[in-house]
Amino acid sequence: MATSHKTTRVWDPFVRLFHWSLVGGMAAAILTSSSRDDTHQWIGLAIGVLLAARILWGFVGTHYARFTQFVRSPRVSITYIFSIIQGSEQRYLGHNPAGAMMILILMLSIIVTVATGWLMTTDVYYGDDTMQELHSLCAYSVIGLAIIHVFGVILASRHHHENLVRAMVTGEKRSAEIDDVE
Repeated sequence: MATSHKTTRVWDPFVRLFHWSLVGGMAAAILTSSSRDDTHQWIGLAIGVLLAARILWGFVGTHYARFTQFVRSPRVSITYIFSIIQGSEQRYLGHNPAGAMMILILMLSIIVTVATGWLMTTDVYYGDDTMQELHSLCAYSVIGLAIIHVFGVILASRHHHENLVRAMVTGEKRSAEIDDVE
């Protein structure tokens, strides 16, 4: 258990607003998936704009928001996942390698979901059953990935004795200790 009660600002307001807006947007997209009006399409467009802004922020944003700060090689990420299984993973002040990998996979999956949804509004793919099936498959994949993400957040919160959900609300995490990775 940590002895330090100091905290460090990790998640900036934009990252936190993006995260929770994306959660709400995805929930709204799921709830409106059989909508007969344009609501589902507008929500998808909003999600696409959110993702574009987050990608830009990943290059120009604050330290912990930048991709260069948290994206690791596949080898580092897989090694980290094995260390979780062994119960020996290090605590990261920002995103850990498994979390970073999940962020990239989720973002890519949501981008493909948005893109296939948009394609279904074009003359070429309007009413195309194959595109509809691909869009649905992508959407269900995002739901599955989100469930795994939540499980990972719970697991990391328990292993490192910190509430990561609260950290994504307040932006504050317990300051790095001697064995932690900044």
